[in-house]
Amino acid sequence: MTRARELGIPFKGRTGKWNAITDVAGVEVGHTTIVSGEGKQIIGQGPVRTGVTAILPCGKKYDPLFAGWYSFNGCGELTGTAWVEESGFLESCVMITETSSVGTVRDATLKWGFENLYRPGLQIRDVFYGLPVVGETYSGVLSDMLGFHVHQEHVFHALNTATSGPVEEGSVGGGTAMICHEFKGGIGTSSRVVEIGSNSYTVGVLVQANHGGRENLHIAGLPVGEEIPDLMPEIYEELREPPLSSIIMVIATDAPLLPNQLDRLAKRAPLGIGLVGGVGSNGSGDIAIAFSTANHPVPGPDAINQANFLSNAMISPLMLATVQAIEEAIVNALVAAQTMTGINGNTVYALPHDRLQDILRKYNRLVN
Repeated sequence: MTRARELGIPFKGRTGKWNAITDVAGVEVGHTTIVSGEGKQIIGQGPVRTGVTAILPCGKKYDPLFAGWYSFNGCGELTGTAWVEESGFLESCVMITETSSVGTVRDATLKWGFENLYRPGLQIRDVFYGLPVVGETYSGVLSDMLGFHVHQEHVFHALNTATSGPVEEGSVGGGTAMICHEFKGGIGTSSRVVEIGSNSYTVGVLVQANHGGRENLHIAGLPVGEEIPDLMPEIYEELREPPLSSIIMVIATDAPLLPNQLDRLAKRAPLGIGLVGGVGSNGSGDIAIAFSTANHPVPGPDAINQANFLSNAMISPLMLATVQAIEEAIVNALVAAQTMTGINGNTVYALPHDRLQDILRKYNRLVN
């Protein structure tokens, strides 16, 4: 798997060890990728290009964390956010899949949670794992989306195999069929390490990128979409052109932040989208959720907890880190994804690495 920095693309900011959301200690990521069949679409049979991605904030345990979220444009779904907003807590993992499979993934995640996260002494009524957070983007250009090919076992596999360390990117998991700026898109991740006072903090992000038009695509500030106007998606039946939607963004940090401060972090994510050329078009679901692993309140009706948090005056570096990491995660998704042919021979091309490097060289932006 090739990553953006390996091609000499310049980015600002210092990354963590993996340059991934998993640089935030405790965060785990798992994928299930489902690819089968070729040729004409037969609803219920295929071809299939879909999957599930799981982000576990604190591994495989019930551990409520402070969280916030933001919808830049709401033509999309991220379930469970009403409770995140109301309570200030994320009490589940975050799942990402295709549009038609949100219900299946939600139900399976709920079942997995009660089978794997419940522990003696924790009352069922205290566990709001019944409100899983599940996001989606549209897969119907390349996959038999209305065939409902994501099943419970696929969700369980993504959760059970989630690990820390390097994260697979591109056409994997929930991002299998996704299209970004009319190149092949999918899953991307990145991280930033910042110094605030005498402490070092990490911000890690993961995106499922399925948004944007070609003409607006910019990488390292360069008009890549204008420089590569060809290699447009080939859509043979049912859809004349791919819809320009959506992107789900998951932001993790080990900085001690309150829920309203995490809301503020999530609100900066669209600036990262904008650096690559996304504009939050009418049909785009551009939604972000942010959580902090720094505080671990004890659940229960009688618990009295205390929290540490940074002052508002100290968090600007985290905001900048979020913008930078979102930008790089989107580009990582583009760089990692490979050309894919799906239903009815519809084909979406990968961003050509050599031509991208030629553009960087042309504008004296290539990092040797």
